Amino acid sequence: MTREEVVLITLVTYKVVLVAIGVVTERRTRDGTDFFLGGRRLGPMVAAVSASASSSSAWTLLGVSGAAYADGLSAIWIFPACVGGFLLNWIVLAPALRRYSHATGAVTVTDVLARRGDGSLARNVVRLASFIVLVSLCTYVASQYQAAGKSLSKQFALGFDESVLIGAGVVLVYTLLGGFWAVSVTDTLQGLVMVATSLVLPTAALIAVGGPAGLVEQLGNVAPDGYLALTKPGPITLGVGAVFGLLGIGLGYPGQPHVVNRFMALKQGDAPLRNARRIAIGWAVIVYSGMLLLGVCGRALHPTLADGEVIFIVAMEGLFHPVVVGVMLAAVLSAIMSTADSQLLVAASAITHDLHPDRPGGLSQLARSRIAVAVLGALAVWPALTLEESIFKNVLFAWAAMGTAFGPLLLVRVVLRRAMDPNRTFAVMLFGFTFAILTYVATNPQIAWLEPGLRWFWTCFVAFALTFALAWKLSAREAR
Repeated sequence: MTREEVVLITLVTYKVVLVAIGVVTERRTRDGTDFFLGGRRLGPMVAAVSASASSSSAWTLLGVSGAAYADGLSAIWIFPACVGGFLLNWIVLAPALRRYSHATGAVTVTDVLARRGDGSLARNVVRLASFIVLVSLCTYVASQYQAAGKSLSKQFALGFDESVLIGAGVVLVYTLLGGFWAVSVTDTLQGLVMVATSLVLPTAALIAVGGPAGLVEQLGNVAPDGYLALTKPGPITLGVGAVFGLLGIGLGYPGQPHVVNRFMALKQGDAPLRNARRIAIGWAVIVYSGMLLLGVCGRALHPTLADGEVIFIVAMEGLFHPVVVGVMLAAVLSAIMSTADSQLLVAASAITHDLHPDRPGGLSQLARSRIAVAVLGALAVWPALTLEESIFKNVLFAWAAMGTAFGPLLLVRVVLRRAMDPNRTFAVMLFGFTFAILTYVATNPQIAWLEPGLRWFWTCFVAFALTFALAWKLSAREAR
C-alpha cells in the first residue's frame, strides 16, 4: 500500500466519523433553537473545545506556523494576542453574555445588539448586522475552503479546484444534518485532534533539529538577518507597529459571532462556566505556542519554501508515518471545518432568524435554515477559487470587520449593561465595519501608520474607544 493510499484511508475514515456524528445529532435537532444553539444545553468540554476550534481556523495551523516561518521570533506576539483574546472572552464576556441570553431568549449576536428595552428589535440594526455577518463570514468560509485546497492538493494528485470542492462538500453534509449539535460535537473532536497535533508535531520538529541549541545553530546558518529579533527589521516605527498590530488581534475576539454563540449555548451554573474557561485557555496555550515553535523549527528544516503557509504539511510529511500524516492532515481539515461549519450556521441564522423570522404557513425555520446553509456554503466556493490573497490576510480582514463592528458593542451591552439607542448602535457598527474596510485597502508598507500589522490595532482601538466613549456619555446622562 502506498503512502498516499494510507493517508487517504485515514482521512476517509475520519470524515465518515464526522458524517456519522451529523446523522446521530440530527435526532436532537427539532427546531430553530436546537439548530442554532443546541437547546442551550452544552456541557463545559463541548462548549470550550468547540468554541476554541471555531475561533482557531486554518489560520492557526497554516497561518500562524507560516507567519513564524517567514518572520521568526517577531511572530511571537501572536501568542499573547490570541491567548489574551481567549481570556477576554472567557473571563469578561462569557458570564455576562450567557446570563443575558438565557434571560432574554436571544439566539444570535444580532438579537443582543438590536434588542430594545421593550424586547422588540431595531430593524435597521438587524439589517446592518446581518449584512456585516454575511459579508465577513462568506469571506471567512472562502478562506477555509482555500486552506482545504492547499492541504489536499499538496498531499494528493488533486487539483486545487477539486480539493476545494471536496472540503466544502464534507462541511455541508454534516452541518446540514445536525446543525449546532453536529457542529459542536464535531468541533470538539476536531479541537482535540488539533491540540494533540500541536503537541506532537512541534516536539518532533524540535527533536529533528537537535533541540533548542541545534535550532539556534541551524537558524544562524539559513535564516535571514534579524530572524531571531523580537521585532521586524527596518525602521523602529514599523517594528513597533507590527507588534501593536498583532496584539490588536486579541481585541477582535469578543466580536466573533461564530465563537461567542457557544457562551449563549452553555448550560447554566457556575461550575460549567469555570470548567469551560480552564479548558479553553489551556487549549489556546498549547495550540498557539506549538504552531509558533513549528514555524521556527520548520525554517531550520526546510529553509527554501516559497510559501511558508505549507510548512505544517511539509514538516509532517518528513517526520511521520503515513497513518500519522493522515491524522495530522485531518487536523488541518479539522481547523478548516470547525470554523467553516460554525460560520455557515451563523450566516444562515442572519437570514432565517434575524432577517426573516418564522411566519405562519411557510416553511419551518429549521427547513429554511438548512436551505440557507446549503446556498451560502455553495456560494462561498466561488471566492475560494478566485481570491488570490493569503489565508492570513483574508482571515484577518473578516476578523477585524466583525471584531470592530460587534465586539465593543457586546461588551458595553452585556458587561457594562448600557443599552445604547438604535441610532448610536447603528452608527458604531457602521463605523467599525467601514473603518476595517478602509484600513484593509489603504495599507501601504512605506507609511508607518498604514503598516500591515498596525492597521489591525488602529481598527480595533478606534472602534473600542468610540463605543466606550458613547457608553460613558450615556452613563453620565443617566446619572444626571
